[in-house]
Amino acid sequence: MDEYAAFAAIYDDWASHMTEDVPFYLELVREADGPVVELAVGNGRVAIPVAKETGKRIVGIDRSPAMLALAKEKAADADIELELHEGDMRDFELDEPAALVYCPARALLHLPTWSDKRRVFERVAAALAPGGRFVWNSFVFNPRIAAANDGKWDVQHGICHRVDHFPGDNRLDITLESGGSVSLWWVTRSEWEALIDVSGLEVEALYGDFERTPFDESSGEFVWVARKPD
Repeated sequence: MDEYAAFAAIYDDWASHMTEDVPFYLELVREADGPVVELAVGNGRVAIPVAKETGKRIVGIDRSPAMLALAKEKAADADIELELHEGDMRDFELDEPAALVYCPARALLHLPTWSDKRRVFERVAAALAPGGRFVWNSFVFNPRIAAANDGKWDVQHGICHRVDHFPGDNRLDITLESGGSVSLWWVTRSEWEALIDVSGLEVEALYGDFERTPFDESSGEFVWVARKPD
């Protein structure tokens, strides 16, 4: 069962406000001297403009057939060739070491357990060439925001949805009025640092937004850049 199929149908509208991350990932891809991989490529929202601007081959991995079908269609419309693979990021392998692996749109938060996240980080570390980067972003959990939206229906870009929080599981569920739901499991700064450490990567930078503002106590977003030691 494709749990993301309902979101694939409305994703262009749902993510229409997500634009600030594309230039950030675009710059990283330009700097990459070797293969580039996007985990949770979805419908190609980031990969297609990045490939178009850089002319580089982007390997996209996603476990949703519905999302990948859209990515393939959109890439063809843009006259862009993406190397798309259906698969789980916890199990991915590459034929040659990558210069950059990135995972946008908070997609690592779809992994429910510490073990799941550790597997991804270890897979990424194994896939990177020495000096290669792993880059991702995620929200900083804010209890005030959670209290304000818990259990409430809201409309975002014409899409009615509800957010329900389950603190005992570090989880929030997003349910569409039209049907379908997904879960996210929030992660603290110390947990991200532990995942970086246990996988043998090193922190290159931590930003509070895609403008590369230094992370501080007021930041609402983690934007991590980790590196495999030379």
